[in-house]
Amino acid sequence: MLLESLDARQLVRILLVEDEKKLARSIKQQLERGGNFVEIAEDGIDAETKARQERYDIIILDLNLPKKSGLDVLRDLRAASYTTPVLILTALEGVDHRIEGLRIGADDYLAKPFDSGELVARIEAVLRRCGFSRTAVLRAADLTMDVVRRTVERAGEKIPLSEKEFSLLEFLLRNKNQILTRKRLIEQIWGYKFETGTNIVDVYISYLRNALDKGFSRKLIHTMHGEGFILIDR
Repeated sequence: MLLESLDARQLVRILLVEDEKKLARSIKQQLERGGNFVEIAEDGIDAETKARQERYDIIILDLNLPKKSGLDVLRDLRAASYTTPVLILTALEGVDHRIEGLRIGADDYLAKPFDSGELVARIEAVLRRCGFSRTAVLRAADLTMDVVRRTVERAGEKIPLSEKEFSLLEFLLRNKNQILTRKRLIEQIWGYKFETGTNIVDVYISYLRNALDKGFSRKLIHTMHGEGFILIDR
């Protein structure tokens, strides 16, 4: 499940503060599949430094962190008039720490272990309450994708796609007019580290070209030799 309703023209910038490396990688991978930017901080000091130095749209903050607790990070950021929304993740039992987190400025919380779909839903809810600009429809030239209804049309003609083709096209649309390397595509869409021996990206790009560009004089998907692929909307 992805952040499906976010504005195609604007990446959601997420600071993920989580010291469990495997969990952090899994969350980052999932959220980046929607074309969003995710940066990881593994301890409280690093989290507060990144939050003060960079702009983020939302912070996902674990409470049980090395060097400085999540509650202390949140308390100090809010004391410095830091207004970016914060979603707390916690494996700690009881409700006192959750109440304290909400009291000092968290916008929502989610207890571990959690369902990935619920995490996405809570992120979207927080962003919605904060007025983040969103749209369910992505466009390029005469191509339209509705990420909620899971439909794709070009020049008014419906185009059936497999789930993987849909995910690949969505990522291309969210990053249109940008060159995307094979490494980035395979990590984002297939969820594993790039292997130089595979041609899976080229195969699925070929599928998309046959589905989207065949029969049209204007081609949307282009190969940048030695670099990767780009969906052009200009």
